[in-house]
Amino acid sequence: MRITNLLTKETIILSLQSVNKADAIEELVSKLDYAGKLSDREKFKESIMDREKQSTTGIGEGIAIPHAKTTAVKEPAIAFGKSVTGIEFESLDGNPAHLFFMIAAPEGANNAHLEALARLSSILMNEEARKELMNANDEADIIKIINSFDEEKEDDIQTSNEEALQASVIAVTACPTGIAHTYMAADALKAKAAELGVSIKVETNGSGGARNVLTAEDIEKAAAVIVAADTKVDTDRFIGKPVIKVPVAEGIRKPQELLERAIKQDAPIFSGSGSNRMQDGEAEIVKSKKSYFYQHLMNGVSNMLPFVVGGGILIAISFMFGIHSADPTDPSYNAFAAALNTIGGGNAFGLMIPVLAGFIAMSIADRPGLAPGMVGGLLAATGEAGFLGGLIAGFLAGYIVLLLKKLFAGLPLSLEGIKPVLLYPLFSIFLTGMIMLFAVIDPVKAINTGLTNWLNGFGTGNLVLMGMILGAMMAIDMGGPINKAAFTFGIAMIDAGNYAPHAAIMAGGMVPPLGLALATTIFKSKFTKQEKDAGKTNYIMGATFITEGAIPFAAADPMRVIPAAVAGSAVAGALSMVFKIGLPAPHGGLFVVPIIEGNILLYILAILAGTIVTALIVGILKKTIK
Repeated sequence: MRITNLLTKETIILSLQSVNKADAIEELVSKLDYAGKLSDREKFKESIMDREKQSTTGIGEGIAIPHAKTTAVKEPAIAFGKSVTGIEFESLDGNPAHLFFMIAAPEGANNAHLEALARLSSILMNEEARKELMNANDEADIIKIINSFDEEKEDDIQTSNEEALQASVIAVTACPTGIAHTYMAADALKAKAAELGVSIKVETNGSGGARNVLTAEDIEKAAAVIVAADTKVDTDRFIGKPVIKVPVAEGIRKPQELLERAIKQDAPIFSGSGSNRMQDGEAEIVKSKKSYFYQHLMNGVSNMLPFVVGGGILIAISFMFGIHSADPTDPSYNAFAAALNTIGGGNAFGLMIPVLAGFIAMSIADRPGLAPGMVGGLLAATGEAGFLGGLIAGFLAGYIVLLLKKLFAGLPLSLEGIKPVLLYPLFSIFLTGMIMLFAVIDPVKAINTGLTNWLNGFGTGNLVLMGMILGAMMAIDMGGPINKAAFTFGIAMIDAGNYAPHAAIMAGGMVPPLGLALATTIFKSKFTKQEKDAGKTNYIMGATFITEGAIPFAAADPMRVIPAAVAGSAVAGALSMVFKIGLPAPHGGLFVVPIIEGNILLYILAILAGTIVTALIVGILKKTIK
C-alpha cells in the first residue's frame, strides 16, 4: 500500500492557522473528521492528547507526528499540515515545528496500513524530503513528493538476513503506539550506522508486532545492544551483554552517540530484568531503587483482582439458588450452584492470597520472586493467616530473593544460568516457607481472630462510625492507596467471616461515579460537553463498583469534587452499617446486590442517599460554565 492511499488532498492543510500546539492538534483533527475518517472526533482527540502526555511527538528538525491508534478511527488516514512561521510543539530540539503529520490508525489496522505508516516515519528522516515539502505550493505537489520518496523506500523495510548475521551492534526500538517513533528511531540508527561503517540489525516492536526479530546468533555475535524504547521490551535475552537503555526519542535524536557508546561497549553488563528493566522510558535504572511499598502492594492487588471479581460474581450467582445451596446436606442443595461455588469459592478465591503474595514478591524481585511468594501465600491461606499473612509472605519472599541475589553475585559467570532455575527457587522457597510456618502464621492467625472478635463486639454507634470512615476512604483518592487499603481490609473481613465492613465499602465505592453522573444530569450548566458525556459512562461504572470513573472530575476540580464525593460515600457507608447489611461477595456492584445479607431495598437506599448527597454538594459548589 502506498502512503498516498492514506494521505489524500482532502486531508492536507497547506497553511495552518494555529499559533500553538493545542490549536494545531484541533485543526488537524477537524480536517480528518471533515474528511470522514473518524467515527468519534472527541475520543480520537483525547487519544492524541493522551499520547502527547507520554512524550512529545515533536521529534525535532521542524517535524511533529501526533498519532493515535484507537477505535475512534473509521479508516486509517494521515492529515498533513504546514506552518511557514512554525508552531511551538515542545519539540525534542527546542525548535518550532513546521511540518505536521497526524496519523490516525484504527484498532486492528492491517499490516499493509502499518507498513505504509512506518515508511512515512522513515521518509521524514530524509532532509531532502523535508525541504521539498516545505517548498510545496499545492496539494498535488505534496502527494507527488511523498510518492517519489515512498517509491524509493517501499522495498527497504527491514535488514536482509545476510546483513543481520554480520551485525556487530544490535538494537530494539519501541514506542507506546508503535506506528511512528519506533520506525524513525530504527531508521536513524541504521542510517548513522551506514555512515560510520558499523554493521547493525534493528528489531522494531511496532503495532503489527515485532519485525526483523533478533536471533540467538545475532545476540551472541553483537558487541553491544541498544534498547531505545518507551515501553516494556524483552531484555532477558541480552543477559551478559553491554546494554544501553534510552527512551525512543534518543534513538531518533542521538544515533551517533548511541552507536559510539555501543562500539566502545560503554554500558553496564546486563544481568537480568530484576536489576535492569525498561519501564515507560526510564533509562538505565535499578528497579529496586525506584519501587516503593505501595507499588509492590498494588502489583499484588491488581493481579489478584480478576480472581476476586470473577470468583466473587460466581459465588454471588450460586447464592441466588439459596445461601446454603452448595451444601449437599441442605434441603436447598443445587448441583449447578455447588459447581459455581466450587469454581468461584474453592478455586478462584483459593488462589487470591497466593496470587497476591506471588505478584508482590515478583514486583520486588522480578520473576525469581513469583514462586516463593506464591508458596508463602498458599501457606498463609491454608494456615488461616488470611490477607495479612499473604501480604507478609509477598514482601518476605521478595526481599529474601533480593538478599539471595546479593549473596550469589560473586559466583562465577559460568553459573549464571543456574541461578534462576535452581539456586533462587530452592533457597527462596525453603527460607520463605520455614519463616512462614514457624514465625508468621500462628501470630497472624491470632491477630485475625482478635480483630474479628473486636469487630463483632462493636456497638451500633461504633459500627456507624466505622461505616463512615470506610465509605469516606473509598472516595478520598478513588482507586489510590487509601481506597485500596479500605478495599483490602473489606476482603480480609470477608475472609474472616464478617461481611458488614465490605458492604459499607462497596456502597462507598459506588457513590462517587454515580453522584457525579447524577450531577451532570441535574446541573448541566456546570459541566462541559466532555464531562456530560463522561457522566453517562459513570452511571455504568458506578453501578459496577468502579470508583475510578470519578477520577477525571476530581482531577479537573479537586477542591469541589473530592469533598462532595467523600461526604456522599461516608453517608452511604454509615447507612449500610445502620441497616445491618452484609456482603459476602467482594465485587460486582448491582450484580451482587441480590445476595446481600439484610434488606436489599435498604441497601439500595443507602447507595442512593450517598449518590444524592454527592450530586447536590457538587451542584452547589461548582460554578456555572460560561
